[in-house]
Amino acid sequence: MNDPTPTPLPSADAHQGLHSEQGALRGEHPGRAAQPVIKVVDLAWLEFTKPDLDRAETFAHDFGFITAARTDDTLHLRGAMAGPHCLVIRRGSASRFVGPAFQAADAADLDRLARATGHKVRTLTEYGQGRAVDLLDPSGIPVRVVHGVTEHPARPLHQPLVLNTGTTAAAARVNATQRPPRKPSQVQRLGHVVLSTRVFRRALDWYLQHLGLIVSDFLYLDGQRDRGPTMAFIRCDRGSEPADHHTLAMHLGPDTGYVHSAYQVADLDTLAAGGAYLRERGYHHSWGIGRHIQGSQIFDYWRDPDRFMLEHFADGDVFDNTLEPGWAAMSASGLAQWGPPATRDFLGTTPSPGALLQAISALREDNEIDRARLLGLMKALNK
Repeated sequence: MNDPTPTPLPSADAHQGLHSEQGALRGEHPGRAAQPVIKVVDLAWLEFTKPDLDRAETFAHDFGFITAARTDDTLHLRGAMAGPHCLVIRRGSASRFVGPAFQAADAADLDRLARATGHKVRTLTEYGQGRAVDLLDPSGIPVRVVHGVTEHPARPLHQPLVLNTGTTAAAARVNATQRPPRKPSQVQRLGHVVLSTRVFRRALDWYLQHLGLIVSDFLYLDGQRDRGPTMAFIRCDRGSEPADHHTLAMHLGPDTGYVHSAYQVADLDTLAAGGAYLRERGYHHSWGIGRHIQGSQIFDYWRDPDRFMLEHFADGDVFDNTLEPGWAAMSASGLAQWGPPATRDFLGTTPSPGALLQAISALREDNEIDRARLLGLMKALNK
């Protein structure tokens, strides 16, 4: 007699053919909070202080930003897409990253966040209009959540080039040449910011719980997966509406603060021609051109005159909230699908007295850095 009980089908691997070869193991971090306080919808802007605003503005225009507003003490920079400014740079005695600002979905979210954290909602006077809640993340980085801020209207966008792929019956471009101008890449918008922290797990959980962000990809140290991830690429949870693969990325490290920020441009040609323009003007090229693995972006990294790293990117992944985190081992060679090897400048592995002091300080403090973690990070960055 045949057994009427159907044979169970093997469970589907949510990552097969998608963004990662590996998913989570039983008991690993789920990559999202069960009941977050609010869900932010985007990164609004980043704030810095710099002693020379004229020099900062010159680089900004060469990189592709538009000046939205300028006073003797403050510089607001925007992209060409509609939205708030990308960067706020205030005059200060030293070059310093202040922190990020995130956009709340509605005004009630600010009230909910303020109640949950014991902070107050305040009126923004320096940006024309809007309200904000000012917080500190577990690393000590100021984090601002805003709503109702002034948004700039869209400017005409550079359009991607029409390409002949060689696979279609009829060419897309006939009797016409390609001559992308060598000029600044038009920055369309702010894409993401990357931060380093000595308290990675605490900081990760804080952003997921308070801002409702969700993880797209985790990286772990080879041989130390059982100790949990050491890097996360984190996106906004907009439900069924796709969001950038990461709006925030964080990694465990002996230092705390800004690593780099990324700005979208139209396509590879815009990115490459803009890079040639920056090189001709003597700016420091950090790494690129290549295509990342986590996020898939075509990338090119530069240093501004104050040594802050900025990225031009194009063609990044976008995910809705149904995709679960991918998992992969951290390594320098695993940062790109193609392109030149990651440089010491990009990886931050150039030996220096300052880096040594940071490592010693991290080992002495109560944080997530210990000798095994530090050695694992050094191995990953040289692999």
